[in-house]
Amino acid sequence: MFLTACNDWQSALHTHGANARKIFDLIWTFSAVAITTWLLVMLVLAMALFRRQLGEASRSPLQIDSHQERRMIRAVGSATALTVVVLIALTIGSFFAGKSIASLSGNETVTVRVTGHQWWWEIRYPKIESSQAIVTANEIHVPVGESVKVKLDSVDVIHSFWVPSLAGKRDLIPGRPGELTLIADKPGIYRGQCAEFCGYQHAHMAITVVAESREAFDAWRSRQDANAITPAGDEERRGQAAFLGTGCALCHTIRGTHASGTVGPDLTHVAGRHSLAADALAMTPGALAAWIADPQSIKPGAKMPSIALSADDLNAVVAYLGSLE
Repeated sequence: MFLTACNDWQSALHTHGANARKIFDLIWTFSAVAITTWLLVMLVLAMALFRRQLGEASRSPLQIDSHQERRMIRAVGSATALTVVVLIALTIGSFFAGKSIASLSGNETVTVRVTGHQWWWEIRYPKIESSQAIVTANEIHVPVGESVKVKLDSVDVIHSFWVPSLAGKRDLIPGRPGELTLIADKPGIYRGQCAEFCGYQHAHMAITVVAESREAFDAWRSRQDANAITPAGDEERRGQAAFLGTGCALCHTIRGTHASGTVGPDLTHVAGRHSLAADALAMTPGALAAWIADPQSIKPGAKMPSIALSADDLNAVVAYLGSLE
């Protein structure tokens, strides 16, 4: 976990948003001050050792040089005063950086509600005009260059929302909603991570932000607004029947069917996502089959149980879910 934010697509040092750039400036400011302080301490230590080697070693440690004593008092007093000044300057800089980040809110064009679960993210876009509320999981779509308000909450334990390339961390505390603003400078996929230990599968609780043009975002939203497509082939129809006839429909929702469970992610357009199980698996037929057949071998402790399906039914369910884009 030490290098969680050090690769390009999940890096606090590769910024792609106004929020993240202000934090980046703070990181380098604090780092420069810390490095400079360390170098000065090492320099003073080296000078003291060098002077002792030149002859002060022969002097008794009980012998007091009043002139040197006064110089040492002035040096220590000056260093203490400088430390206080630096701490005050860093505190003021941090305060104004936070204030500047807070000022980015208020002009949002899109609102997203993110709810933390053990161990996945529920993403909800509120109803707009004639459209219905859009519910998806582990993947946020945002228009490039526009402010997006992200409302945060948790239904179980404390989680922490962190997409380092776009913004800082914000805790999700049950019963205490929070929010932050995301602004992506250019199209891309930015990975995030739960940054607060939240249980056994904390490390497998990732989230992705897909930044795209306004036209692409509107097209995605229009697709998400539609109910699930009707199965076109025999295998997809068999897969739908198997899905609706087992425990799957008790935990998941597929709009346009009687599946209306809320324990697990909404699967209405599951095949259009980039990954499964909060980025534990890529979205491929093989990974989907493995996840349905034995989720506990992939993500032990997850609330999804193994469903007893025959090989033919499993393949049919994979084909059905794979058609839900």
